[in-house]
Amino acid sequence: MARAGLSAARLTEAAAEMADETGIEAVTLSALARRFGVRDASLYSHVRNLRDLRVRVAVLAGEEMAERIAEAVAGRAGRDALVAFADAYRDYALEHPGRYAATQMRFDPEEVADSAGLRRSVDLTYGMLRGYGLTEPDLTDAGRLLRSTFHGYVHLELGGGFAHSREVEASWARSLDALHALLEHWPARSGPDLRVGPGSAAHP
Repeated sequence: MARAGLSAARLTEAAAEMADETGIEAVTLSALARRFGVRDASLYSHVRNLRDLRVRVAVLAGEEMAERIAEAVAGRAGRDALVAFADAYRDYALEHPGRYAATQMRFDPEEVADSAGLRRSVDLTYGMLRGYGLTEPDLTDAGRLLRSTFHGYVHLELGGGFAHSREVEASWARSLDALHALLEHWPARSGPDLRVGPGSAAHP
């Protein structure tokens, strides 16, 4: 491909495709350069380094996932919103495993400060949970519970970790039933609140 056709956006999209094909850890500047038929040095006019490239993939994926979740939950509340949110999250992760893995990296705040998508994902999570009448610090606690449950499930599913004959879809649906029941009957706090306030810009 012509070197003149390179741009940060084009490189990011290509790296995202590579991540889905071979895993985010296999995305390197050398591999990306080979994909475009150019020298490694040609990429440095558009991305600073490998970390910058992978963060760009994470930001792209975060925006895509947030858009999909927003469309799914629009006009919904309570259990309907929870199920729509969870299904959109899981579907994206299963369809784009490499991009999804990039969103699970640990970020420095300044790396994602300009990411509207990652901020939107937090807003969507908190908005859905407010429908259950939760306020801080329960919002953050519940958000972390949902993230842990959703991520743990899809991580195991992607890795083939569910060997039992029970249908994975059936277990997923029952897990969401259980989460809905818990959120509707969120336990009262019995001790002092050690931390109050929303999570980081990237995750609850």
